Amino acid sequence: MISNNSIQITVTLAWIEILPKLLKKNPGDDYQKIIAKKESTENKVIQPVKPRSDDLEVPEHISCPNCNAPHQYLYFNNGVKRSQIKCKVCDEHFNPESHVIKNPAVFTCPHCSSPLYIWKHSAEVTIHKCGNDSCPKYVKELSKLNAKEKKLLKTHSSQFKLRYQYRDYHFKIDDLQHAAPDIPRVNLKKIHNSQTILGLILTFFVSFASSARKTALILKMVFNINVSYQTVLNYAEAASYYAHAFNMKYKGDVDDIQAGDETYIKIKGKYNYLFFFISAQNRKITSYHLADNRGTFPAVVAMREAIRTSKENQTQTLISDGNPSYPSGIHFINIKLEPENKLIHGKVIGLQNLDSESEKFRPFKQIIERLNRTYKYHVKPANGFNSFNGAFSLTALFVSFYNFLRPHFSLNYKPPVQLQMFEEVTTIQEKWIKLLSSAFS
Repeated sequence: MISNNSIQITVTLAWIEILPKLLKKNPGDDYQKIIAKKESTENKVIQPVKPRSDDLEVPEHISCPNCNAPHQYLYFNNGVKRSQIKCKVCDEHFNPESHVIKNPAVFTCPHCSSPLYIWKHSAEVTIHKCGNDSCPKYVKELSKLNAKEKKLLKTHSSQFKLRYQYRDYHFKIDDLQHAAPDIPRVNLKKIHNSQTILGLILTFFVSFASSARKTALILKMVFNINVSYQTVLNYAEAASYYAHAFNMKYKGDVDDIQAGDETYIKIKGKYNYLFFFISAQNRKITSYHLADNRGTFPAVVAMREAIRTSKENQTQTLISDGNPSYPSGIHFINIKLEPENKLIHGKVIGLQNLDSESEKFRPFKQIIERLNRTYKYHVKPANGFNSFNGAFSLTALFVSFYNFLRPHFSLNYKPPVQLQMFEEVTTIQEKWIKLLSSAFS
């Protein structure tokens, strides 16, 4: 079994074949040493800047943040805008307000040793790209194109990935925390109602997908049990804390092929996204992570949990749609977690099989789509959520029901995860009580 801190994976993607090297620079070198070096090696004398007017003179209090050159060697690189300063000694650009170097090259291409420039930047990742037209990788990839592709390259260059790229992620492994319910405010061991009533509440509210108000009404009209709909919600949120711990503990081994996708739910009127992964053969949910976006970070969290219990030397394939967050997340796992096993990414594009990869993995994508519909059926009565904790609490309870209590047609009406503790009881409410009592201990 592989722990959270020792996931072992490898991945082969075209744009991560070789890692770049740090650019060999000496930030902080004294400007006088740089001037002396250029004079001795290049016979080049660097003179102070002579601005055309006093308005273009850099203030005395500003110095180069890279080589400490004084204002005499600095000039405004964009004229009257005065928003960018360039150092005549080390050629660095920086903002005079923040003194931050603007887009300095920090990596070199492993194929040609040219500095990588910043191509794209977001809150999650900065993509560095090689711009050298003589780079061996670029020349090799360009030679593979046929005449039609070369013609298309002139007008749609974004469709081709010919140059070396490196993704520098802004989050760390310690940041990868799976979503979890809040610590419950209600102590389920000391509630005024019996454990049987608690089991009935979870049965109607979760297993039979009834709303909190309808659950309270059923208990009143069928069993003559008086509970408010708020009590139903309080009990469910408290039970979800233990159900989530139960899900993590008893998830068990995972299949070689897993399918993943994200579906949306509304929290306070805004869309949030639930990332699901499901095993292809045993049909159990292996990961469920709720986030407010569909980016790389939540995708990494979901995939990391999906493969947490994979066996040593187990080769796995993760199937997803065309969301770029998944291959990008696989890249992060490969780079940051020092992988040894091989993780393969299968992609299904569109509703029709227009390529061989989509045709091959389409059946697995249909499994996760069916799970999304089942999940939507169970959360639809809630008609949206007022809090993140409320949304994830119902999700955790749904996963407990789906994995351990719900009979599955394709599994001969057995649950995906079959535990001996549930074979001793026959009713769903008793199984809910058994699940919670096991999580209490």
